[in-house]
Amino acid sequence: MNSKIFNKQMYKDMFFVALGSLVATLGVNLFLVNANLLSAGLSGITLIVQYVTGFPAGYLFFILNIPLFILSYKKLNKRFTFLSLIGGVTFSIGLIVTDPLTNVIKIDDIMLLSMYGGVISGIGYGIVFSNRGSTGGLDIISAYIKKKYDSFDIGSISFVVNCIIVLVSIFFFGASSALYTLFSMYITSYLLDKVMKGFNKNKMILIISEKEDRVSNNIMEKLGRSVTFLYGKGGYKKQEKRILYCVVSLRQLPKLKYLVREIDGNAFISILDAAEVQGAGFNGSFL
Repeated sequence: MNSKIFNKQMYKDMFFVALGSLVATLGVNLFLVNANLLSAGLSGITLIVQYVTGFPAGYLFFILNIPLFILSYKKLNKRFTFLSLIGGVTFSIGLIVTDPLTNVIKIDDIMLLSMYGGVISGIGYGIVFSNRGSTGGLDIISAYIKKKYDSFDIGSISFVVNCIIVLVSIFFFGASSALYTLFSMYITSYLLDKVMKGFNKNKMILIISEKEDRVSNNIMEKLGRSVTFLYGKGGYKKQEKRILYCVVSLRQLPKLKYLVREIDGNAFISILDAAEVQGAGFNGSFL
């Protein structure tokens, strides 16, 4: 592998990919296995084998990933391959090391176990994916198919496999277990998405005002947020307008509305959710 790949950012990604993989295994062994539930993807397949035959999921997960790592090394990005190797090996070791913790949490409520298993796993996977890594398995297959067939929807692969996992769960463990597994998968997916996009609730603001210069200056001076002018035209009067665009944190939103109304009580304000914001004042900000 090219030595230039191993820079400061790469070491940071390696650390968080390993950390996220370990967190995900805690969600699996502390909660899902405790309730005889399944996780999504390749780990779900290995859990089925573990429940039926007793063969440890951690070892099987590593064995099944070996040909996939080889495929990734030959056909995919080397950086992605290395981070996937870090994630996959850590996930395998984590499943093995945390296996004795399966019965630590003495809870008989399968709903709580499925819920917290999904939350912890989702946070772990979110950390992995937000640092451009993976735990191997279906992620490598999806990346390979996407590269070979660009128009192919890689999400459909995971959907089909997870449907198969749920159907197998019905056959071996009953409908109740399958439904709780499906519930846990949904929570995992939801938390994964939240972690990747960030938990910060930033708001994108569009303001139309007859006093745009004063409003703009007030926002920049009182809130310390930059403002961009977008140029548009009214649909009714065909009058050209300058539209103020800015992004603020959720905490700053009430003050922004007050500042605008203080200058122009008739100003039009549109407030939208900003899923992710990067740049000056927002990179890692929790304002």
